[in-house]
Amino acid sequence: MTERDTPPERAVIGKRVRSGEAETAEVRDLAQAAGYRVLESVTQTRTEDPAYHFGEGKVEEIAATVAATDATAVIVDNELGPYQTYNVGNKLPEGVRVIDRFRLILEIFGQRAQTRKAQLQVELAELRYELPRAEAKASLAKRDERPGFMGLGEYDESRERDIKARISRIRDELEQIERDDQHRREQRRESGFDLVALAGYTNAGKSTLLRQLAADLDVDENEDIHPDLDSTAESEDRLFTTLGTTTRKGDIDRRDVLVTDTVGFISDLPHWLVESFKSTLDAVYRADLVLLVVDVSEPMDEIHEKVVTCHDTLYERNEAPIVTVLNKCDTVDDDEITRKKEGLSALAPNPVVISAKTGDGIDRLWERVHDELPDYKHERLVMPMTEDTMSVVSWIHDNAYVQTVEYGDHADEVTVEFEARPQVVEQSRSKAQQLVETSPSA
Repeated sequence: MTERDTPPERAVIGKRVRSGEAETAEVRDLAQAAGYRVLESVTQTRTEDPAYHFGEGKVEEIAATVAATDATAVIVDNELGPYQTYNVGNKLPEGVRVIDRFRLILEIFGQRAQTRKAQLQVELAELRYELPRAEAKASLAKRDERPGFMGLGEYDESRERDIKARISRIRDELEQIERDDQHRREQRRESGFDLVALAGYTNAGKSTLLRQLAADLDVDENEDIHPDLDSTAESEDRLFTTLGTTTRKGDIDRRDVLVTDTVGFISDLPHWLVESFKSTLDAVYRADLVLLVVDVSEPMDEIHEKVVTCHDTLYERNEAPIVTVLNKCDTVDDDEITRKKEGLSALAPNPVVISAKTGDGIDRLWERVHDELPDYKHERLVMPMTEDTMSVVSWIHDNAYVQTVEYGDHADEVTVEFEARPQVVEQSRSKAQQLVETSPSA
């Protein structure tokens, strides 16, 4: 039997909330994204039990459900401490794994990681997850002088040091990747590109929107500048189809725009996990404009919570303007959209309503993008006609919006009038000055 034919693991969901009713829809989606088949859910409303997380009686109910369904894993939609993981596992049939929310998310990330950067970020997150567990083993072993105490595994005093050393090496490599990415972004800007990033929660429709915004896949630039141009931006209805970044050239008049899709946010992520993916999120933090994509079909309180979380995450480092995009307008009526726009007015006073699936509103979105991006500068250059002049004119055509090109009466000079990003205007002036300095009449 091949790996593809291997049946999915069977899981029972467990979730505890302090108050109210426990909602399991999201964790079910996460479990399915990781390849599990969810059989049953067991929930509890109570304060956390320090030993079991759940009440001990509820753990016994989970164990009974596992036995009745022949499940192979218990997925707990909360963060479990190392001792709680052991205690819950001790109540379950032999061989049944206990997986908390963040271990589950790391499994998904590990399955999706394709690039070196994504793989390093996943490994960094896994090590940060494991470090406190290794520290707990070390602490207990030293205190009780019993390796393997509480079932936490045999104590190896070198393991904690190894984890910290590996974390340090990964950080160094990721910092170099970040420097390379930043250099690439600056090259793109110097080549006349505006950088637009898509942000938002998983399944909000970012990848579908990227496909709508894309003019084509061909950008006539060095592959070192555009290694993330991808012909297969996925838009499947599953979580975390985008773990790294995918960039497309945007279909907008007068401007050269690169649109980048990034990893989706998810609820209740701890700071250490978000920090592990800082390298990917830099594509958002360092963009010229961020489009925050929101699923308008979701309940209002859920939309509000997600927008608040996204703004908190983005405004911590991001300096570019943020435009909220209410996606999936084809799934709700106009009255509901109006109510939700009013409910978000304090956070997103002027959102753009679209359907990435049908294309409705895409023209309005492009108009907003054009209005929000940095203003182009107007320039008029008069250059002497030399053997290099036409290559400069061609370069301006490639990197700016050219309005007119006029040649002198005796074809001894050329005048180019255009609009472009400030960096491109400066480069154009420099190239024109070089022509003047090398002209035979200089």
